[in-house]
Amino acid sequence: GPTMTHAGSNTEIRPFRIDIPQADLDDLRDRLARTRWPAALPGGGWSRGVPVRYLQELAEYWRTSYDWRVHEARLNGVPQFRTEIDGQTLHFLHSRSPEPDALPIIITHGYPSSFVETLEIIGPLTDPRSHGGDPADAFHVVAPLIPGFGFSVPVGETGWDMPRTARAFAELMRRLGYERYGAHGSDIGAGVAGMLASIDLSRVVGVHATTDPTSFIILGSEIPIDTSGLSAAEREHVTRLQEHFQEGKGYLQLQSNRPRTLSYALTDSPVGQLAWIVEPFKEWTNPAATVPDDAIDRDLLLTNVSLYWFTRTGASAANFLYESAHSVDWVAASDVPQGMAVFNADPILRRVLDPENTMAHWSEFDRGGHFPAMEAPDLLVDDVRTFFRRFR
Repeated sequence: GPTMTHAGSNTEIRPFRIDIPQADLDDLRDRLARTRWPAALPGGGWSRGVPVRYLQELAEYWRTSYDWRVHEARLNGVPQFRTEIDGQTLHFLHSRSPEPDALPIIITHGYPSSFVETLEIIGPLTDPRSHGGDPADAFHVVAPLIPGFGFSVPVGETGWDMPRTARAFAELMRRLGYERYGAHGSDIGAGVAGMLASIDLSRVVGVHATTDPTSFIILGSEIPIDTSGLSAAEREHVTRLQEHFQEGKGYLQLQSNRPRTLSYALTDSPVGQLAWIVEPFKEWTNPAATVPDDAIDRDLLLTNVSLYWFTRTGASAANFLYESAHSVDWVAASDVPQGMAVFNADPILRRVLDPENTMAHWSEFDRGGHFPAMEAPDLLVDDVRTFFRRFR
């Protein structure tokens, strides 16, 4: 892979504060007010995509009730920085624990998410003493934005796939002076965290990932799922999960093959960007929620969408999926201990992902889903603490 420090390269870490120009906020409201809406077909619920009436109501809330400045201030309550690695601007949250013996941890988001999802968990992870936990469980939290997402822009060249991202994150942790650290991720972030263990073998003590039936099937569409050890009934169950995902994988096909064509709609229309992110938040969250904002806080969802909108990164985030689908880079699996937390648990996942029960740690929860840091932050924090205790 590319070397990280070229002669004379800038390794400086610069403090960063989010400050979206007022003109951008006015422009967003103006565009939302002038949305051209399609006609609503009666019936069908979510089966053809996001329903018109639901989106109209959510867009109106975004335009008139949601206050970006409140959430911008909340985000700015966590120290943020930017640095340049491998020619690329990398933005990250870096929240150091008040506990001197805290274990550093890097938390990697997935798609279509961002560090916004860490807002509910940073406090309990960095300062358990103030959140009813044991100070011995404290972490220094580093939460980068993947190149092409949010403030990790612009992406100056092609080739920013998952392995290159993992190498950049290894360099980030080295640059921050962390000699040993844990890694946690969900969705694409789980893949990046796993690669990080191979790339930074001497420093990564353990990898904690989350999964759910959606992650499992999305992964299975990229990597063949070995069902040879399953009973006929179990194989049928996997097939049913896969058939359900077939209906919902249009987003992946499009972004893995033609991200640029889609990018015009995502960059020019806030309602286009909103619909594109809201759909997976409906399809992948816990099925007990009938609409996405039953699964996670509506303002948190809109903060995530707003981040994509203001930074114009719907396009480059889509491109990251293209890069990863076409990557020829390969990272060998490592034997760094792995922990898995399964949300919206389905017993089939362990039968396929860990048939020999060799994983160092495996937890299953009925609550939560694909975005556990936002859906079930209490469960996630508890599981991360439990897994990393053995490495203290």
